[in-house]
Amino acid sequence: MFGRTTRRLAALATALLAVVSVVTLGPSAATATASAPKPTIVLVHGAFADSSGWNGVTARLLRAGYPVVAAANPLRGVASDAAQVKALLDRISGPIVLVGHSYGGAVISRAAVGDKDVKALVYVAAFAPAAGESGADLSAKFPGSTLADTLRPVPLPGGGEDLYVDRKLFHRQFAADVPARDAALMAAAQRPITSAALAEDAAGPQAWQSIRSYFLIAGADRNIPPRVQQFMAQRAKGVVRTVPRASHAVFVSQPGTTASFIIRAASRA
Repeated sequence: MFGRTTRRLAALATALLAVVSVVTLGPSAATATASAPKPTIVLVHGAFADSSGWNGVTARLLRAGYPVVAAANPLRGVASDAAQVKALLDRISGPIVLVGHSYGGAVISRAAVGDKDVKALVYVAAFAPAAGESGADLSAKFPGSTLADTLRPVPLPGGGEDLYVDRKLFHRQFAADVPARDAALMAAAQRPITSAALAEDAAGPQAWQSIRSYFLIAGADRNIPPRVQQFMAQRAKGVVRTVPRASHAVFVSQPGTTASFIIRAASRA
């Protein structure tokens, strides 16, 4: 009788130890999985815009649990702007998904070169130049851009000039699918770019040559023709999504579509 009881107690003790092991190991394993950080998403605006243009996208990314930084792009020149963005990237720990709109695409293409933390590049109606190409060169590669006719120069005290989009033409040119009231606010708050920045050639290797790239193509873009965007995406062997009838300001008019595309890139980073 005592032998049978002893065996039962031993079996019970073994079962309890197994339960304790499962309970102990379970949270640790879950913690290990949960501790894998989501990449920080860095958003870089382009010409005639500012960081607030990303607000709709940023809100959706934050709700999805991603850390987000909307960088201030100086719009003074590709090399100097890329250096400033790179300084920001160097202060971020862990993996990064780098997103550029319009001229911001040229900036991220240079800023991410050699940065092992940048796991994906996302081009939103953006330039992805090769060495020796400028934004102006690429815009003219295929017909369709009407931007030049809408630009209004403002001379700078030290020489050179800033370029603005004529406010009366801004809605149709830049943000045709954005409500007129919102487009008027965007036109009033637009950040100018120097003419030298649009004409500056990309130099050296470009990050899209070594980092997985994603291209959100605006199907009714009047700044960077869709054919130009498709050309750059094919050259980079990038993942492509085309948004029919979307204006150059697709990140403002369709923040859900833009955020979903960025999350697609981040989930594979």
